[in-house]
Amino acid sequence: MQHQPDILNADGAALVVIDVQERINAVMADQLHVPRLTVLVRAFQALGLPVLLTEQYPQGLGSTIPDLATIVGSVPLVKDTFSCGRDPAFLSKLEKVGPRQVVLTGIEAHVCVAQTALDLLHAGYRVQIPHDAVCSRRNIDREWALRRLQQAGVTVTSTESALFELLDRCGTDDFRTVSKLLKVIPA
Repeated sequence: MQHQPDILNADGAALVVIDVQERINAVMADQLHVPRLTVLVRAFQALGLPVLLTEQYPQGLGSTIPDLATIVGSVPLVKDTFSCGRDPAFLSKLEKVGPRQVVLTGIEAHVCVAQTALDLLHAGYRVQIPHDAVCSRRNIDREWALRRLQQAGVTVTSTESALFELLDRCGTDDFRTVSKLLKVIPA
């Protein structure tokens, strides 16, 4: 039986980490998104799935936070558009990795993440956003962005739900690897 299309499938999913940069990350409402982002990146890498990293105007907002940059290990795609979906270099890279489903994470939920989600949805991608892996300076902005995106057709999920969808079953080496990673997420 085939997956329901809104359930993540490891055959055709990619993770996009949007603009988790030093100066803007420092003013987020909280920092609980960072360990979740780390787990998502490590899990996608363990499953052999693509991870794309972006930076918005790094000369003003700084580089990707060091811990995350080290884990991702690839050069960020630098953009000047709020939406990754309007950046030709990002779109080219996304096409090359060829996902049908995109998991979006990062900051700010109501600006770059939201605009990217809407543009990718319009372009035919299935988009999921783990609510616990996005952040804004104000919690109310994050909350309303997620509501808007859900109404538009984006699947709002959690880090753990997204990863268990990718795994599909327990008892595998991938399951054991990802389960260990999930244990470090703060409550």
